[in-house]
Amino acid sequence: MHFLEFYNNPKNIRFSSFKFALNEANNRGLKTFVETGVARGKTRFFFINKVNWLDGMSTMIFSDYVKFVRGQLYSCDIQKKNIENAKKFTKKNESFIEFIQDDSLNFLKNFNKKIDFLYLDSLDGQFKQASVHQLNEIKTAEKNLHENSLVLLDDKGQKTSLSLNYMIKNKFKIINETKQQVLLSRKS
Repeated sequence: MHFLEFYNNPKNIRFSSFKFALNEANNRGLKTFVETGVARGKTRFFFINKVNWLDGMSTMIFSDYVKFVRGQLYSCDIQKKNIENAKKFTKKNESFIEFIQDDSLNFLKNFNKKIDFLYLDSLDGQFKQASVHQLNEIKTAEKNLHENSLVLLDDKGQKTSLSLNYMIKNKFKIINETKQQVLLSRKS
């Protein structure tokens, strides 16, 4: 998975977590990825979008992975502008991505495929309701997860406390943890 090295940027504080998670996904043969909250990048000079390494650029790295394994990424965001930015960053992989503009809870409620890899990052951690929102996301998506699925929670501490407690009570195990993210699975 040589594409990973592109993301090994000193500013990408999530790189080691993404690398571990994607290697684990590859070892398990996972191909169907669902992401709530797209990588937005950052705007320079009012209109030029640039990679924002501090955010990890999840949509880019996941799109490279699903292209590598001939899988599919379903990426949901409530903001049209965020999706438009993510499409620019992932243009080379567009045939492996379906973007959905919707509230993540509504999207997950209506999603009818099994989820191999779930990445929850739809509401930034500084918002008071972010922790409850992420808990509701995992509860809503749980019907689509299987024994081999991986779940990656972003913004550890800020919004993961409720969802992490819920998942552990429901037989998920932490298989990797960094300052920013927690990776869980029912199968260790």
